[in-house]
Amino acid sequence: MSRESEADLPGEAPLPGELSEALCAELIAFRRDLHMHPELGNQEFRTTAAIRARLEAAGLEPRVLPGGTGLTCDIGTATGPKGGGAGKGGAPRPMLALRADIDALPIPDAKAGVAYRSTVPDRAHACGHDVHTTTVLGAGLVLAALHREGRLAAPVRLLFQPAEEVLPGGAADAIVAGVLDGVGRIIAVHCDPRVDAGRIGLRTGAITSACDRLEVALDGPGGHTARPHLTTDLVTAVARVAADVPALLARRVDARAGLALTWGRIESGHACNVIPMHAELAGTVRCLDLAAWRDAPDLVHAAIDEVATLHGAKSEINYVRGVPPVVNDPAITELLHDAMTARRGAFSVEDTEQSLGGEDFSWYLEHVPGAMARLGVRTPGSHARLDLHRGDFDADEAAIKVGVELFTAAALLDGNRS
Repeated sequence: MSRESEADLPGEAPLPGELSEALCAELIAFRRDLHMHPELGNQEFRTTAAIRARLEAAGLEPRVLPGGTGLTCDIGTATGPKGGGAGKGGAPRPMLALRADIDALPIPDAKAGVAYRSTVPDRAHACGHDVHTTTVLGAGLVLAALHREGRLAAPVRLLFQPAEEVLPGGAADAIVAGVLDGVGRIIAVHCDPRVDAGRIGLRTGAITSACDRLEVALDGPGGHTARPHLTTDLVTAVARVAADVPALLARRVDARAGLALTWGRIESGHACNVIPMHAELAGTVRCLDLAAWRDAPDLVHAAIDEVATLHGAKSEINYVRGVPPVVNDPAITELLHDAMTARRGAFSVEDTEQSLGGEDFSWYLEHVPGAMARLGVRTPGSHARLDLHRGDFDADEAAIKVGVELFTAAALLDGNRS
């Protein structure tokens, strides 16, 4: 990767490292407000309204997406969907998009002694989307100020996307709504509680995995447990499907593809002496490799049918396509690396491994090149083992300023290189 010095950024501009204390305090307060009022996918009306109001107060013209939640906002270009700003030969210059996801999870907030814990029962920002949203908002406010002063060399689009946690992800609907029209590159961050605040993790190539949802129903005639030979022993059948299908898949796919079926729910029966007539399983299929992910539905269907038929059970399979892996583009990953090191030095970037988690940011990368960075949210020196999607998840709020610095510096570098 190339190494850019801080001098490569516009020296007189109010760069992210020089954010005022007032703006930092405002952003922390904004994040806490979102954290206290989490909303599920496609229900983020209050969140959307809060983002819109702040952008309009900064003199910007955000556009709410057709579903009523989520919005986009262009900086340094006309508000029309086809973008603007002169590029080479007078053609419109493709925009850099900064993407944030705005929805929460359907789990209770289990944090104790925190004034900003969720006020909504069984709802929590346990994946850090409130932090993602706040960093893109903060970057937008800084970039808008730069644009008013004539210091923003290339246009930028802010994208606040709903329903990331809802398979196959709100990104697909956002793309249909035209959020990528006029966009040439896209970047994002995701909170990582294994990385210290003040640092980011980067990886060229796949940084997340594919994730699909699988639901299986098994049926048989049922009967008395005294005579299993006269009926379909459905409990044994569902147990064999649960145990044997993942093992079969492991022998039918290259191990390097990382295809893994893991069950999260199994239900059957009501009495100890009655063989039930119905059983259900549900789980996820995750895959590290894009090609193997494309073949996964056929492989999973065949394996389930084989095991169910062997035990005399009729199977009904609902395979719900989720998201492909997020595959970071080398040039955009380099942009994020250079932006972070320009602001905070080489020590602020670390390598990160590919995660088995899914992220619908991958749908954007089917259309334009982009990259996602892991934003450190662990308090330096802490030994707490917090994880995403847990009710006690929280973020060191120093990460908000870091995210704003990263997005803003990336936009400035991208403009200078265009």
